[in-house]
Amino acid sequence: MTKPGRVATKNAAAFVASHRPAADGELFGITELSREFGISLRAIRFYEDRGLLAPRRINGGRAYSRRDRVRLGLIQRGRAVGMSLAEIEHILSLYGDHGEGHAKQLDYLIGRIDEAMTELDTRRLNIETMLAELDVVRGELQRELAAKRRNGKKIGKAA
Repeated sequence: MTKPGRVATKNAAAFVASHRPAADGELFGITELSREFGISLRAIRFYEDRGLLAPRRINGGRAYSRRDRVRLGLIQRGRAVGMSLAEIEHILSLYGDHGEGHAKQLDYLIGRIDEAMTELDTRRLNIETMLAELDVVRGELQRELAAKRRNGKKIGKAA
């Protein structure tokens, strides 16, 4: 497998670090999370209805914990790499309520990431092969066109 470049790795590490849980009891509103993750309020409520997020109710409003924020980030990243919501639910359920399944979750995620990376490497190889083949075909067609143009000029001069 090909390793990502330094900048991509640095950006990915910064993104992951920004979603690590903090020790404080920081709370977030639904609008704040919606803006941060670029998703609709409806999508957040949908994840809540599915049991993926569990906000507290404070004065009738939703107050999401740091844990909910991290889970929402994981949901979004899972969706971005093509995971189904059922698979994302499975991954989140492995963690457990108090982190008792964290090792299982990590094992599963590492395996899933390895599969995704292998699939992407295969796709990249196929794309590179296709680009090389198209380049060869284009070269042949350009040579054929140039020959036809040369022959057309010779015929025009002979007449």
